[in-house]
Amino acid sequence: MSEVRKFTKRLSKPGTAAELRQSVSEAVRSSFVLEKTKVVEPLDYENVILQRKVQIYSDPLRDLLIFPIEDVSISVISRQRRTVQSTVPEDALKKAQSLFVKECIKTYSSDWLVVNYKYEEYSGDFRMLPCKSFRPDKIPSHVFEIDEDFEKDEDSSSLCSQKGGVIKQGWLHKANVNSTITVTMKVFKRRYFYLSQLTDGSYILNSYKDEKISKESKGCIFLDACNDVVQCPKMRRYAFELKTIDKYSHYLAAETEQEMEEWLVTLRKIIQSNTESLVQEKKDAVESVQDDESSTQGKSENILESLERSMHPELMKYGRETDQLNKLSRNDGRQNIFSFDPEVQRLDFSGIEPDVKPFEEKCSRRFVVCCQDFSLNLLAQLSDRAEEGPTNVEPFFLSLALFDLKSNCKISADFHVDLNPPSVREMLLENSEPRAEGSQGHCPGQSSVHGVPESCLHYIKRGVFSVTNPHTEIFLVARVEKVLQGSIAHCVEPYMKNSDPGKTAQKVHKVAKQVCSRLGQYRMPFGWAARPVFKDSQGTLDADGKFSPLYKQDSGKLSNEDMLKLLAEYKKPEKTKLQVIPAQLNIIIKDIPLDFTNCFTASYVPIKPFEKGCEDVAVEVEELVPEVAKYCYPFTVYKNHLYVYPLHLKYENQKVFAKARNIAVCVEFRDSDEADARPLKCIYGKPGGPVLTTNAYAAVLHHNQSPEFYDEIKIELPIHLHQKHHLLFTFYHVSCEINTKATSKKQDTVETQVGFSWAPLLKDGRILTLERHLPVSSCLPPGYLGLGDTDSRKPGMDAKWVDGAKPLFKIRIHLDSTIYTQDMHLHKFFHYCQLVQAGAKEVPGELVKYLKCLHAMEIQVMIQFLPVILMQLFRVLTNVTQEDEVAVNCTMVLLHIVSKCHEEGLDHYLRSFIKYVFRAEKPSAKQAKMTHEILVLSMATILKQSADFLAINKLLKYSWFFFEALAKSMAMYLLEENKIKLPRGQRFPESYQHALHSLLLAIIPHVTIRYNEIPEESRNVNFSLANFLKRCLTFMDRGFVFNLINDYISGFSPKDPKLLVEYKFEFLQTICNHEHYIPLNLPMTFAKPKLQRVQDTNLEYSLTDEYCRHHFLVGMLLREASVALQDNYDIRYTAISVLKNLLIKHAFDNRYQHKNQQAKIAQLYLPLFGVLLENLQRVAGHEALSSCPASSPASRDEFICSFPSPSSRSSLIADKDPACGAALPNGHAIKREDSKGSLNSEGATSSPDQSENIRRSSMRSSVSHCSRLDQFEIRTLLMCYLYIVKMISEDTLLAYWNKFSPQELINVLVLLEVCLFHFRYVGKRNIARVQDAWLSKHTAAERKSQTMPALRSRAGARLQHLGSLESSFTLNHNASTSEADIVHQALLEGNIATEVCLTVLDTISFFTQSFKTQLLSNDGHNPLMKKVFDIHLAFLKNGQSEAALKHVFASLRAFISKFPSAFFKGRVNMCAALCYEILKCCTSKVSSTRNEASALLYLLMRNNFEFTKRRTFLRTHLQIIIAVSQLIADVALSGGTRFQDSLLIINNFANSDRPMKATAFPSEVKDLTKRIRTVLMATAQMKEHEKDPEMLVDLQYSLAKSYASTPELRKTWLDSMAKIHVKNGDFSEAAMCYVHVAALVAEFLHRKKLFPSGCTAFRKITPNIDEEGAMKEDGGMMDVHYSEEVLVELLEQCIDGLWKAERYETISEVSKLIIPIYEKRREFEKLTQLYRTLHGAYAKILEVMHSRKRLLGTFFRVAFYGQTFFEEEDGKEYVYKEPKLTGLSEISFRLLKLYGEKFGSETVKIIQDSNKVNIKDLDPKYAHIQVTYVKPYFEEKEMSERKTEFERNHNINRFVFETPYTLSGKKHGSVEEQCKKRTILTTLNSFPYVKKRIPVNYEHQVNLKPIDVATDEIKDKTAELQKLCSSAGDVDMIQLQLKLQGCVSVQVNAGPLAYARAFLSDSQSSKYPAKKVNELKEMFRKFIQACGIALELNERLIKEDQVEYHEGLKSNFQDMVKELSDIIHEQARTAWQEPTEVALCA
Repeated sequence: MSEVRKFTKRLSKPGTAAELRQSVSEAVRSSFVLEKTKVVEPLDYENVILQRKVQIYSDPLRDLLIFPIEDVSISVISRQRRTVQSTVPEDALKKAQSLFVKECIKTYSSDWLVVNYKYEEYSGDFRMLPCKSFRPDKIPSHVFEIDEDFEKDEDSSSLCSQKGGVIKQGWLHKANVNSTITVTMKVFKRRYFYLSQLTDGSYILNSYKDEKISKESKGCIFLDACNDVVQCPKMRRYAFELKTIDKYSHYLAAETEQEMEEWLVTLRKIIQSNTESLVQEKKDAVESVQDDESSTQGKSENILESLERSMHPELMKYGRETDQLNKLSRNDGRQNIFSFDPEVQRLDFSGIEPDVKPFEEKCSRRFVVCCQDFSLNLLAQLSDRAEEGPTNVEPFFLSLALFDLKSNCKISADFHVDLNPPSVREMLLENSEPRAEGSQGHCPGQSSVHGVPESCLHYIKRGVFSVTNPHTEIFLVARVEKVLQGSIAHCVEPYMKNSDPGKTAQKVHKVAKQVCSRLGQYRMPFGWAARPVFKDSQGTLDADGKFSPLYKQDSGKLSNEDMLKLLAEYKKPEKTKLQVIPAQLNIIIKDIPLDFTNCFTASYVPIKPFEKGCEDVAVEVEELVPEVAKYCYPFTVYKNHLYVYPLHLKYENQKVFAKARNIAVCVEFRDSDEADARPLKCIYGKPGGPVLTTNAYAAVLHHNQSPEFYDEIKIELPIHLHQKHHLLFTFYHVSCEINTKATSKKQDTVETQVGFSWAPLLKDGRILTLERHLPVSSCLPPGYLGLGDTDSRKPGMDAKWVDGAKPLFKIRIHLDSTIYTQDMHLHKFFHYCQLVQAGAKEVPGELVKYLKCLHAMEIQVMIQFLPVILMQLFRVLTNVTQEDEVAVNCTMVLLHIVSKCHEEGLDHYLRSFIKYVFRAEKPSAKQAKMTHEILVLSMATILKQSADFLAINKLLKYSWFFFEALAKSMAMYLLEENKIKLPRGQRFPESYQHALHSLLLAIIPHVTIRYNEIPEESRNVNFSLANFLKRCLTFMDRGFVFNLINDYISGFSPKDPKLLVEYKFEFLQTICNHEHYIPLNLPMTFAKPKLQRVQDTNLEYSLTDEYCRHHFLVGMLLREASVALQDNYDIRYTAISVLKNLLIKHAFDNRYQHKNQQAKIAQLYLPLFGVLLENLQRVAGHEALSSCPASSPASRDEFICSFPSPSSRSSLIADKDPACGAALPNGHAIKREDSKGSLNSEGATSSPDQSENIRRSSMRSSVSHCSRLDQFEIRTLLMCYLYIVKMISEDTLLAYWNKFSPQELINVLVLLEVCLFHFRYVGKRNIARVQDAWLSKHTAAERKSQTMPALRSRAGARLQHLGSLESSFTLNHNASTSEADIVHQALLEGNIATEVCLTVLDTISFFTQSFKTQLLSNDGHNPLMKKVFDIHLAFLKNGQSEAALKHVFASLRAFISKFPSAFFKGRVNMCAALCYEILKCCTSKVSSTRNEASALLYLLMRNNFEFTKRRTFLRTHLQIIIAVSQLIADVALSGGTRFQDSLLIINNFANSDRPMKATAFPSEVKDLTKRIRTVLMATAQMKEHEKDPEMLVDLQYSLAKSYASTPELRKTWLDSMAKIHVKNGDFSEAAMCYVHVAALVAEFLHRKKLFPSGCTAFRKITPNIDEEGAMKEDGGMMDVHYSEEVLVELLEQCIDGLWKAERYETISEVSKLIIPIYEKRREFEKLTQLYRTLHGAYAKILEVMHSRKRLLGTFFRVAFYGQTFFEEEDGKEYVYKEPKLTGLSEISFRLLKLYGEKFGSETVKIIQDSNKVNIKDLDPKYAHIQVTYVKPYFEEKEMSERKTEFERNHNINRFVFETPYTLSGKKHGSVEEQCKKRTILTTLNSFPYVKKRIPVNYEHQVNLKPIDVATDEIKDKTAELQKLCSSAGDVDMIQLQLKLQGCVSVQVNAGPLAYARAFLSDSQSSKYPAKKVNELKEMFRKFIQACGIALELNERLIKEDQVEYHEGLKSNFQDMVKELSDIIHEQARTAWQEPTEVALCA
């Protein structure tokens, strides 16, 4: 935000915390008064629980109110070691003298100290709960109608498994049935017929394509609907006619006479038996009714009791149902709705941090190298033991190490292996006697190392190497050495020769024996080999890799650097020039097996598991890790090694020694330079020798005066080092001549000393490890360390330096120690601390100086000694005595270390430190403050130093570390001082609370003001502060912490940008995740004691201040969430997710699983209902409610208080004009931003004009609206709602409902209805589609939200894991969705839908019981009842699962029996709607649903029957017939077998229902099924024409016509036609259907004397209306409940339809009918709206007249030819009305496509020309369609009456088209011979009509002669010009110029002049009648005049650039006038000729 908030401006730069607090609170007070809901002060928690102790302890659910005891504890965890015993030597602490070493040793040997929070796992996100049952083990699978296969053939077997089975079958020819056509034209089709008897005893005749029954039957005839069968030979041979009850016939024809006879006999028999049984039934019924009258007069039997007696098992079961039983059965096997939440399903743990582990030793990639054997090609049998076989003839020694070519260095220590067999080793033994030190290991008393005998360690052949950073350029190099003998070349030579190996072997062996005995302890280089280790950088071992050949060692290339160069060369593919020694090197590399035992560390400490008495042991080889921070790790074990590398001696220039060629270096480690000093035994020995020895030799190079060395000497350093410790190097010349006759005296001169060199280890107390160049002395005087140090030098003692004391000897030292540091700053800091501890005088500022220096410490050192350094800093912090400067500086160093660790990505080490190592030590001084107190103060100080912004930002960014330290320190203080037992108020001193408060105030501005500049820092501190405060709730005074939370949240404001809102919710979520969140909210009643008698009067159900005070956290969360809901998507999403995750947590919390506990918890969230109801419009969304069309329009008053049903106008508004918003009951307008047009069919075809606002403005409201919630948000909110509704106790719910006004109660119900809609199951097919759409929509948004901070807390997932947006589905983003995903998703969706359904059922059932009296008011016709009923219907509309439907039907049964009057008395809406939905279920593909639906329908009839005191169930009867018709119209029902099954079930019920046996009921039921079957037969063709809208409408039209006597049914079909029209965008036709329906009702009311005028009132709108006057009054009228109310609704529907059709002129006619009604009722609001609508209509008329943009349709004549295809349509002509500007090609294409799909695209042909078609010329193999464009036709007089464009397009029934011809037979000819034929068609009805096409019933033709044609043409041209010139205001220039050009600039032989020449010139005119010639002349005069006016107009309007063009037009015109004058011999007068010209006007 660019402008600084008002808030910050008021913050001065305060000094102290108090001032800051003052200014913050003032700023807060003044700036938020306006912007914020006022801050509610939280309750004083500790006080409240004290005062209400009795209430709390006596509450049965006190677990929800009390914090458990023993919540926090400390535990000591023993340190896990890899090794069998500790790596720290036993007496280490005693020996240690330096503070640093002591601290290190303490650290490595101490145990971990952990603070345990007993309920920790409950304090995070729900994913961390210990409950394992988030998801049910087995998710039940539900069956849904929508998933059943569409293609599944209806199994017809069910119809053939009938009572009598198939009685007769065979081929017959069947004529198609349509009452509109004459019998003679019938077309017969051959079909295979089966006649069979059904289980209810009725007979059915089914026809199929062929004998196979598997296919759907083509049609069926129910014989119980037939009453006669007669022959009709006139139609066709062997034909007969089956007559039905409704004077309707089926024509069939057999193939032979005999077959016909058989059929006739069978059919007659059946019909006869039918009529007999019918008569009998009627008779029975009459008798029984008479009997009954007497018996039942006294008592009317309860329907349930009579069902009990019915003896039908199903019915009896229904008779026993009660609400209670239904409820119990619903409770069976219920699921937790949250189990199927996509997030719970995904249980994505990505956001949850892994557990913090204690420090561990570095775990790198480890592998084991097993050396097996090494042999060259000179072998001999040396020993007498045969099993040894031939061996090498002399000893060889291997050392293995890893080299890294990438970083160009050696990366492991050496692993020395001795693979020589015993016989070869013996050659060396003789030599080792004289050396005293060497022999120590071999004395019989075996010494041991770390409890393991040394002998185990002599010949180790397995080395465990580790590599931190594996890659392909790491090589394992084996160097081979042998005993010193001579030059390398000389020694290698015998092995490379090929001649006579046996002899050579003996020879070599002989020499070797001598050499070994003489020079056995010296080695020389021999060869080397290498092999790669890894295949890739993941660390896969290259197990198949082989060693290279053994290359000869080049004496000039010994050093490691040279080795790396050699490796690089070896790696290259080309041939190397290296010499190869033939050899076999058998070394295996393999992964470490799991059961790897008997291994030692590099310090020879045995590692677990370790077995005693072992032979084959392994040893770890130290890895030399490069000193890079990322490879560093905190040390955990004691290790203290020094590696020494002699590198190079430059002796070629020395003059002191005569012989110094074969030089050996001996290395020793000494702790004194006195003459008698001994070397320390601390050098690691070679294989075969002791583990530790006193000296080590480097390999010798023969005859080399400046040798290079590659040896590595490893030393175990002592614990305490002092100044005298040093390395001593002694150089020897070794003589190599082998004198065979040598005496023993000669022997002694093997080595000659040739110099000494030494290197002290410490400098300034630190070990120096650089490469060092040392001078060499020729002697070793005592006290030699003092040489070169002039002060301490003793007089008279000097060394004799070789070569002038030049640095001749180069060495390198590498320290590998976990107790010594080489870092100067760290060393000095500890050194100073040690001095102070020892009691030295503290110099002020000195400590600060050392602390500041620590910033320069090396990062590697910092990490390696992390626990040691941090603990020391905290110690210094706690023991601060004087200045707070030390504390701040100390904190700054901590901050520096913390930030460095984060930068290196090593923050997990800090977490481990806090959790396991950190302990707050008690300050040494008495009154000193505790760690947490000082830390809080210094944090606040740093945050207030405005100078150091970097430090502030770091402190914010890494604040978690300090907060965690505070929390642990507080916990330890409470537990160790036993303060935890005190009341919370007394646990911490006042000063500490004050300090915390000022810290909080210091943080606030950094979050709320600087968030933009430091997003990451502010987010992190926000989160860690939340975690800290959450911890404080466990330790401190909870009321105080609430206040802190409150203060913090007050820092935010409702106008905050998205980022801050996210912070706020992240903060709240973290706090609300507290493990004891429920007790913190005190879910109990806060009643005044005297009121407690009245149960729950004080239900807290809205977000009052009281509520927010008493239930502080939940109140704050709900308040913030309800504010957030008014914000934009991201913010709402965040709030909703937080809420949902919290509820999921409660739902799965295993501490609160009892239903009473869950109810209490749910009660806390009651105010959420209020929030949802406030946002009802946004949750419900328009389509949620209008997508389930109500079957009959709602009455006016219902409309006011419920959602508009689609038929009422305002709901259509939203569809038409998306910008305008739908008016909803309480006057909010919602903007529809969703793109889900698919849900509302009208939305797709919106009318083009956007200016409807004129008419709509009345609907607008001034309430500001927020955008719609999206599907995911709505579902999440509703899930929360459903969870609460399901869990909350019924008493609470009832108490809550009772507080509501009637309107609010309806909204409560709407919310339930919305739940059903949003969780409806959409079917597998759609799930896949929806998912893809979701992914594409939300991945982008998702990516944005994932840029959350790097820092995360363990305590819980961050917001972005709150179900990132994809969550609406459980899919992963990756690929497109797989089949399995979709199946799983469908399974979840199905379960959610079922659970939601059952929850809503529970609630609505309880509601119905609770509000029975209100529901019954006004005979059940009241808004509340309507809504309750809508919900019951919504279950059926939204397609539930089979399991759920079982319960739904049970509820419906209960509902009908509870409220019969609502169904069977007064208006029919409910009965009608119910019948429609139940019948839909009767055709279900799921058999159990069909059975349930049939039973319900039966019970409905039966209830109705009982309701009329057993007279009749006429109403249900009629409504069922209407519903069947509607279903057929919606093509949702065909007479398929499934529906037949349902009818059978109903009949069977009727037959076996005992109490009904004696009544008229069974026969009436039978009668009804017959009627249904008749309707089904009549409408069998609907299905056929499903795709052909014209045919479909025609069929429905003829049905509507046939029901003239049954207004309800006629209305049904008209409504249905309207639906089809709207769907196809034919709004005019739809409007006409509405007008007809309204007229029908008006007529009905008029005849009943309830309305002043009948259908005649509508004649002005359409003359077709007279049809409605044909209403017959017969039995169908009995149960018609039309009223003025209904009429008004229908008239409003008309207005809406006419508006959509853009026929504004007619709206006033309809309004004239409504206005008197409104006036009579004094409905002024409605009148205002209506007049506003009229105003809008007239405004629209003006607008369209002006813009000419309204197109009311185009007309075409369409004729069909082709008997075989079109059957009865053949040869018929229609006029089609097509929308707007449909072109000829467009309609031709549409018809071609339509009929092409029907008959095959090859067979349909369009006839283009308009001439009369001769049927004989057409090929009967094709279907021909002729399409011609026609125009409305008016005669002169009529034309003058119809003035406006509208009048010329409304109520028209005559059309014209013209066909040119010439007498010669050609179509076109010259002007003189061109004739034309004008055809005028008259249609049966006027357009617009209820159909789009009307048959032509009259055709009239006029032939025009050529001169007539000419007159006609000129007349047209003139008219066009006149029209263009007369259009006032805006003239269409382009059109004008085009027309002018066509009139005046035409070529010589065309255009007007051609006519003049042809008919008016002297030579021609005499041929024609004078009257016609004069007519033509007159026309020409008008034409010229019109041209003149047009030219003048053009001249006025043109711009400069067109002047020339105009002049051209003008001269053309003058030429034309001149020629014309010549032809006619008269001066043609024009408007702009010179007035002087004489005008001849004849």
